[in-house]
Amino acid sequence: MSHRPYIVGNWKMNGSRAMLAEARAIDRAAARHPHVQIALAPPFPLIGLLREAVSGIGVGGQDCHTEAKGAHTGDVSAAMLADIGADFVILGHSERRKDHGESDALVRAKADAALAAGLGVIVCVGETLDERDAGRAEAVVSGQIDGSIPLGEAAAEAVALGKVAVAYEPVWAIGTGRVAAVEDVVAMHAAIRARLTEAYGEAGAKVRILYGGSVNAGNAADLLAAEGVGGALVGGASLTADAFLPIVAAAPQQDD
Repeated sequence: MSHRPYIVGNWKMNGSRAMLAEARAIDRAAARHPHVQIALAPPFPLIGLLREAVSGIGVGGQDCHTEAKGAHTGDVSAAMLADIGADFVILGHSERRKDHGESDALVRAKADAALAAGLGVIVCVGETLDERDAGRAEAVVSGQIDGSIPLGEAAAEAVALGKVAVAYEPVWAIGTGRVAAVEDVVAMHAAIRARLTEAYGEAGAKVRILYGGSVNAGNAADLLAAEGVGGALVGGASLTADAFLPIVAAAPQQDD
């Protein structure tokens, strides 16, 4: 199961009840792509409604708090996500790191909380354009991996179950229309794989590494066929079935 390409749509702060029709269309199409694991992560208010609307795809949140409950106005716990029907949560997205000052340590604490609540996690990492131009891209991303991924017994169990994934999203490619060159994606995914193997041993080879950053129907086939790429974290192109499903269809079938 964990070897299937993982195509995840991140709706970010977009969506309405009317957009559930798009989710239903994606869900209906999922049966035509049994070799692909498909999921959507809508804003918090839509998670429960989306869970009720679909049956063949995963449903996730875009963030969670480190605590299970308490005096944290405006925050949502992993336990609440699980209770409303979420399967997983995206953590450490560059927009969270930048706009909310989230550190690697905070991302790891959130990942620990999510695993404790029974959720899968997608931990996001990625370098800025300045960091890439300075030749520091792999060092920055490797450091984020080392500091952000969950560790310990619970993490090891989650990795074995295919419930831990990493999304490499170069910050300069998110929402800009720019896409990293395939050879750069391959090199970065190899660097990430090395850190995952260091952290999880042989099981680290099974953690799917997704690529994200202006993924669309035109570039998905080349990116998803690249060595080491285990799926995609899709932003704007996940908001409609017409834009998202060609990306799903581009995912190659992989042997277990």
